[in-house]
Amino acid sequence: MNINLKAIKCAWIYTISFLVVWTIYDHIQTRTWGLAFLLLITQNFLLMAIKYFLRWKLGKDEE
Repeated sequence: MNINLKAIKCAWIYTISFLVVWTIYDHIQTRTWGLAFLLLITQNFLLMAIKYFLRWKLGKDEE
């Protein structure tokens, strides 16, 4: 795997871990879902959407 991709993966894991801890802490303190939760959900939704689109596009180009 490319060095840049490994670095991006490590940074993504750090970001997700940080957002999970922040979300849990924020929810315990305020009993609401704050900005950290929104970032966590939208980041993962965007990741899944891009993966789905690129897999679809790659499969479409091979035909």
